[in-house]
Amino acid sequence: MRRALIGLVGLGALTACATPGPKTAPPASAAVAPPAGWRATATVSEDASVADGWKAFGDPRLSELVAAALAYNADLGAAEARVREAEAQSRLAGAALLPSVNLGAGVQKERDLNAFGQPSTTLAAQPQVQVAYEVDLWGRLRAADAAGRASLQASRDARDAARLSVAAAVARSYVALLSLDAQLATAQGTLASRQEAAARARRRAREGVTSDLELRQAEGELEAAAQRVPALELAIRRQEGALALLVGQTSQAIPRGTLARLVIPQPSAPLPSSLLNRRPDIAQAEATLAASDASLAAARAAFLPQVRLSAAGGVLSVQHVDTLTVWTLGASALAPIFDGGRLRAQSDAATARRDQAAFGYRKAVLTAFSEVESALEGTGRLAEQEAAAVRQRAAAASALDHARKRYQAGYVAYLEELDAQRGLLATDLALSQVREARLQNAVALYQALGGGWTETGR
Repeated sequence: MRRALIGLVGLGALTACATPGPKTAPPASAAVAPPAGWRATATVSEDASVADGWKAFGDPRLSELVAAALAYNADLGAAEARVREAEAQSRLAGAALLPSVNLGAGVQKERDLNAFGQPSTTLAAQPQVQVAYEVDLWGRLRAADAAGRASLQASRDARDAARLSVAAAVARSYVALLSLDAQLATAQGTLASRQEAAARARRRAREGVTSDLELRQAEGELEAAAQRVPALELAIRRQEGALALLVGQTSQAIPRGTLARLVIPQPSAPLPSSLLNRRPDIAQAEATLAASDASLAAARAAFLPQVRLSAAGGVLSVQHVDTLTVWTLGASALAPIFDGGRLRAQSDAATARRDQAAFGYRKAVLTAFSEVESALEGTGRLAEQEAAAVRQRAAAASALDHARKRYQAGYVAYLEELDAQRGLLATDLALSQVREARLQNAVALYQALGGGWTETGR
């Protein structure tokens, strides 16, 4: 199947080197088909924008942060500037198809002596209009114009890909921040529980009910819990700084919701072929391939003669002499005979760039299928993992309750309750992390589908 995909995507690209003129790349949806037995299923939203699509996660704070990043992110500002540069380059390539018109004017003053030794001064003025036009017999200029327009489209698609990437980065950073908040809440609750246990152990030690060993164990667990809180607080501050950088702000506190209230979007079936048209990176690769096609055609046309037409007209006004009208018409043909291999090297370079674009296009398409299938596979597996973590947490809480009652009744040592507390802490942290993993997987799927799908759920 992999060989079949390679043939579908790259055959037209790689055979262009052996043909008289390159062919344009076929549409992505026609060039690549999903692998046989593909398991991915989803319904892509055709009208979802990058900014609005994140509303599916059910947190207005997330939508606000994505909108701020799309407006103020520095990388997106640079991408927009590159689009403007590509627009100027496209206009420059298109201008070569039109005649050039230039206006010139010259003034000359001469002083001479006649045969009788008398000086004379002559003032001559000559305004002139010059027109030049290259006859594009072989399509070189048209190919260069097509390459410029395709490069402009590739630049726009790259900007869209950057917007989607930044929005996904904001969502990932936001989810990680909420996960740290949940872990901090767990650590603070554990710290409060350890403080109560240490106070109880001190009281029992003073009363002589237990030995100092139990007190030292309780104090050790208290200090271990106390260490975890500042570590998580530091991680939260750093995560807030990273998120603020994405939205184009200085490091500051980020208003946010909670991890438990975030909705995990669920895709429905089936996967449409419009996936290939939704992903901006695939569109960029396709436009880059089209631009390299046109550039190769222009490089090959440079081997053929260039024909230029020119015309000039003006008036010659000389002092004390009648005004004269001057005009010229001309045509020239320039054919390369020997250039030291310059044109051949340019053609070979254009061919190599075309091959690079073909391989890049194929990789973009295969990567899209791989990313979508991987994220969709994770959707089910991580849901199963979270369900198991919830059951484990319930069992750990029940075990702690029984261990505490047995310890208070004097049936077991404090170590048994301590082990149960450790188990509950581990399951609480694991539950927050698997919830984060599910949300991060949903973000990855959202990005892989080029902007989301139509239906959502928990």
